[in-house]
Amino acid sequence: MKNIGFIGTGIMGKPMAKNLQDAGYTLYFSEHFEPAPAELLGEKGFACPTPAAVAEAAEVIITMVPDTPQVEDVLFSDIGIAKGLAAGKVVVDMSSISPMATKDFAQKVEALGAWYVDAPVSGGEVGAKAGTLSIMAGGRDDIFAQVKPLLDVMGQNITLVGGNGDGQTCKVANQIIVALNIEAVGEALLFASKAGANPAKIREALMGGFASSKILEVHGERMVKGTFDPGFRIQLHQKDLNLALTGARELQLNLPNTATAQELFNTCAALDGSGWDHSAMIKALEHMSNHSIRG
Repeated sequence: MKNIGFIGTGIMGKPMAKNLQDAGYTLYFSEHFEPAPAELLGEKGFACPTPAAVAEAAEVIITMVPDTPQVEDVLFSDIGIAKGLAAGKVVVDMSSISPMATKDFAQKVEALGAWYVDAPVSGGEVGAKAGTLSIMAGGRDDIFAQVKPLLDVMGQNITLVGGNGDGQTCKVANQIIVALNIEAVGEALLFASKAGANPAKIREALMGGFASSKILEVHGERMVKGTFDPGFRIQLHQKDLNLALTGARELQLNLPNTATAQELFNTCAALDGSGWDHSAMIKALEHMSNHSIRG
């Protein structure tokens, strides 16, 4: 598996593709939406006019696009991946999309004699660049084993969660936890600042106790410094929480704190912050409290 298709070279996809090239893989990119990044083209990177052409050239086709409709379009449009698939080829969707749609996409791909693995990621741009992403996969054991060497290049904590769709379900659960942790850190630092304490020192102290977390470490520092360049954009986290809340309605579940976190992201969006890093959720809390922890 040296010839790999890679569709979706945005904030996350571009460094993931670069890591695969650095590991010796030849990548094929589709230019149906926008030109392939020039720095990825050359001896190990080739541009194709359509996703179908990428699928014809590659043994494994990786997709890393924003949302469910984009995955469906890339897979099944008139110029989509499905048009170029042959028996034994594998589609690996690393986007974060609907678990139910994923199961449907997998059935359609497998009806063509190919295979499907859903493998959404966590770790943001930093993890994508460092090749340290957490990858949550869904699919057949033997097909997962085939593509795991590719996943090993892009990530470290790689888990086959279950069948098709289970990787996406795990990613939705991950995004619930991340959002609620961001809210907790934001509220704690806001409380400390309003009470007259130094939020940077509060964060430093909390890092040594049971409240310590990756969110407190990384996003707490972003909150204190006010550095909200993405990262992981709020609009993408809104999309993920929408998947959670839509799924909860289908499952007749109540996720009250997830709904609150989504409302805070909605407030950020109303403040023209859809493109902020998701750590900027604190700006919604600050807006409602008329108090900034940065003075």
